[in-house]
Amino acid sequence: MPSIVKGAKIVLIESPLEIKNPEIDTKISISTPEQLNGFLMQEEREIRGMIEKIKSSGANVVFCQKGIDDFAQYLLSKSKIYACRRISRSDMEKLSKATGAKIISNLNELTASELGSAQVVEEVKHGEETFTYVRGCSNPKALTILIHGGTGHVMDEIERAIKDGLGDVVCSLRSGLVVPGGGAVEVELARRIREFGHSLSGREQLAVEEFASALEFIPTTLAENAGIDPIEVLTELKSRHDSGEKNAGINLFTNKIENMVQSKIIEPLKIKTQAINSAADVAIMILRIDDVIASSGPSGKGSMSKMPNMDEY
Repeated sequence: MPSIVKGAKIVLIESPLEIKNPEIDTKISISTPEQLNGFLMQEEREIRGMIEKIKSSGANVVFCQKGIDDFAQYLLSKSKIYACRRISRSDMEKLSKATGAKIISNLNELTASELGSAQVVEEVKHGEETFTYVRGCSNPKALTILIHGGTGHVMDEIERAIKDGLGDVVCSLRSGLVVPGGGAVEVELARRIREFGHSLSGREQLAVEEFASALEFIPTTLAENAGIDPIEVLTELKSRHDSGEKNAGINLFTNKIENMVQSKIIEPLKIKTQAINSAADVAIMILRIDDVIASSGPSGKGSMSKMPNMDEY
């Protein structure tokens, strides 16, 4: 078969391109060589009919979910038609989304309107593995990202990082809202929370101050991970935000304090609010547990029930 097809017209077939075996045990009685030859010729005519239907539709690339008979492969190769067999159902659905082709279950229903298209379909070899690339789809709704790595652990980490990045993109597109990254949001929130804390008195002011300090831990950690002095970074960030630069954050690519929006370092608003809400919920849960333990008294009794003796079980 050709190793590359340009201007591909793609057909997706979920039925086998071979003679179906009967579902029950059957026996064929042949008494003469003519009968045997007629039986074999009938099989050949059936397969030729299948290939002719594919050719008449204008398709030059075939992806089949089931098997393809050896004689059918020969006929397809003779007609310069690229064919792949034993394609998984999930891959067939992805090919349908990418190329616009409809999955056909009956060759009698095959027409040119069911075909998909791509600029190039080619066979590419990576190491010992051979892949079929479908490139240049007009409006692909499914794509493949091929990742490389020295070990399985590295591959897993790369895959996790790609999925995280794609998840961020999806959140941004669905909500349409983003915020500057690099700790800019946390420093600005901490500044405004401290201003709010000045209007309070007593223990409430201390709680608000601690909440603001917790937010500043994010840019401090970013600086430490980048090998930068966290005190200098936090001091400069506070100074920039006090002067009105609310988008100022740390760019870990340059290790400098920059405008995060201009540097195109952004985060989805949904993920940022989810992180802050989750952290606050955990802190509240810990404080509630601490209150329950404190209310039990110094002897450990009171509202706390006695733990059962595990030996009884």
